Amino acid sequence: MVLVLTVVILQSISFANYALTTKTTNIIYGSAPYLTFDGGRTRVTNTEALLGISLSDGRTFTPTTNDSSDNPIELPAIGQSFADIGMLVPTDTDSIALSSLIGTPYNYWGDDDGDGQGIDGITATGSLNLSIVDKNNRAVTRNEVPIICKAPYKLTLSNGEGRLTTRYGVPNESRFSASNATYYINPKAVPEICSAIPNLKPNDGFNVGYNGFTVRSVTPSSYGLNFPTTGANNLYFDLDIVGNNQALSWAPVSHGGITATMTDSTSTSVRVTLTGPVITSSGEIDKPSLPQVFELVGRDSSGNAVVKYGFKLKQWFVNSGPRGVSYPWISSWCNSLGYRLPKVKDLTNATNYYCPEGMDCQGATPSSPNNGYRRYHGAGFFSEWGRMDYYGGANFGRTTRNFALYWTSEVGQRFFVVNWYYGVVFDNVTFNSENWRKSLPRFGLCVYP
Repeated sequence: MVLVLTVVILQSISFANYALTTKTTNIIYGSAPYLTFDGGRTRVTNTEALLGISLSDGRTFTPTTNDSSDNPIELPAIGQSFADIGMLVPTDTDSIALSSLIGTPYNYWGDDDGDGQGIDGITATGSLNLSIVDKNNRAVTRNEVPIICKAPYKLTLSNGEGRLTTRYGVPNESRFSASNATYYINPKAVPEICSAIPNLKPNDGFNVGYNGFTVRSVTPSSYGLNFPTTGANNLYFDLDIVGNNQALSWAPVSHGGITATMTDSTSTSVRVTLTGPVITSSGEIDKPSLPQVFELVGRDSSGNAVVKYGFKLKQWFVNSGPRGVSYPWISSWCNSLGYRLPKVKDLTNATNYYCPEGMDCQGATPSSPNNGYRRYHGAGFFSEWGRMDYYGGANFGRTTRNFALYWTSEVGQRFFVVNWYYGVVFDNVTFNSENWRKSLPRFGLCVYP
């Protein structure tokens, strides 16, 4: 009896040990929880995927496959914004905690085993941040449609250390180490003119970062918003073209006695030279018909218009040559031509420190905060064009130390001269009292109308 009972007990112990061993060595392994912004098509379980992006044509990029610093990523369709780029950062924010991603209204997570359900069934730590700036490092919103002239844009995703965890399941978490990734983005766009570039010098403390005039209008009715509004014979500027892959042909455009001629055309630029009324050997000159709107058209080899640029000339300047002249002489000469002596505001937008209160002798608007021009469209001849000695064939005068002083019309009992180098205004009386400057010649300009 005792023997039988012992056998039964031993058999029970043996069976129990066998059952326990079977249970512990056959744990069912499933899948880790994941983050997703597209219903599970993209599954994020590591930092590489967390910092990835996807496009509407199915292309995906991760930090490992990203070579956009050398080959910017082009968006698939014209008119797409940064909101069309798939990523875990929702379109209504640029910084989010992962714990917010897994909650309402986003619910950006999944687990194929069904884990993570119920109160506190899933938790997340860490955060994800987004930054988008254009090529000039200016911040850009998510819903902004990028333009080729501000490309490439820099899209940066960064995250802190974190994890996604479910209460049950094996494995029950995905881990993310702190990291970041930067993608360079170009829009899908047609060729475009980004800027008009006259002489860039001086690019000094008054005009830091000046790189020419951006195109402000592509609509003929508002071409007057573009550079230039003033002109003179043999002045020129270059057009900066992007998104184009062939040299274009440009027909000259003439209006009101002034012609814009295009030369040195490449796929990325063309030079525009203005020619018009200029003093002849007989001392005669025509008056242009102003204002005039010019539209320049670059065409491909089949004659199709590829890009256009328009501007509205409002004033034409004539200079008396590279020799100094007196105020009475230049004033009389301008009148004899049917032109006039320019005012301070016709030449510069500098603040005239010498202008008596209540007198019309300040510079153009928008005005510079000091006595030196800011390069600005429509704010005076020198403010638009810069140093005149850089324009070959324009026949402007200059002296040593970069001083080239041009007479302006008389105000009360005072005379003002403007230096084209910085667009600085001087009181001619005060100026004469400074020994090294008093002997410098003054040069002459006339303007119409």
